Amino acid sequence: MSAVALPGRFARLVKIEHTVFALPFAYIGAFLALNEAPSTHDLVWITFAMIGARSFAMGLNRLIDAEIDARNPRTATRELPAELLSGVQVVVFCSAALALYLVAVFQLAHVVRWLWPIPVVGFVVYPYLKRWTWLCHLWLGAVDGLAPMGGWVAVTGRLPWEAWALGGAVAFWVAGFDLFYSLFDRDVDLAQGLHSVATRFGVRGAFAGARVFHALTVAFLAAVGAGLGVGWWYWLGVAAVAVLLAYEHALVRPGDLRRLDAAFFTVNGLISVMFFLFVLAETGL
Repeated sequence: MSAVALPGRFARLVKIEHTVFALPFAYIGAFLALNEAPSTHDLVWITFAMIGARSFAMGLNRLIDAEIDARNPRTATRELPAELLSGVQVVVFCSAALALYLVAVFQLAHVVRWLWPIPVVGFVVYPYLKRWTWLCHLWLGAVDGLAPMGGWVAVTGRLPWEAWALGGAVAFWVAGFDLFYSLFDRDVDLAQGLHSVATRFGVRGAFAGARVFHALTVAFLAAVGAGLGVGWWYWLGVAAVAVLLAYEHALVRPGDLRRLDAAFFTVNGLISVMFFLFVLAETGL
């Protein structure tokens, strides 16, 4: 295998482009916590912590799910089932990503040095949940909801209720769009005995759950704004999130999933980046 090809294969393994979903919210947590820009030192190490944590989580997920992915036509071309990367290579990659995460968290607020195992436990447990329960979407949301909370505590050493509410907003946002994502594999999951809201409650159940979760996203963002006493830039950001979520739900409906890719990838990427820009404006940048 060409050494030149390895970086691209590892980038595809962890879907590096999906970092846009979580990283902006880690920054949002840090900016809202201070109501100003964090130090360059903290922003750099928050970035490294997020890259390390997400790369570890995705690599581990691919390792644990390699056999399941091999039996699914949509995922059989992924790097492990397609033998583009070996299990040993991915283990080494995950070890390096975990090391980067650990180095980064030890450069941030002292309390973070005690909290670092929490996301790691979440990463390890998540891939197994679809084998046991349809509540796996909520676990994924809770793990991703740690991103803004991590950014918050990294710069202040504290987690007030507003930080928890921001984490809740992200948790329900991720859980909601993960319900849409599970529709890609509903038939295969049923055949393999895997669990999701779509396999348990059907396509309509997944749509209903996504609507409830995304309504809660907007409600939690509003609670954060009320608690912090923010200005109108923040509220415009909440309105933009609500509009984009409504648009996401308008793109697809039971029986018509042709635009599911756009609903999942494009709109959700816009939500995180756009809301971050409104928070930047709110903090005077």
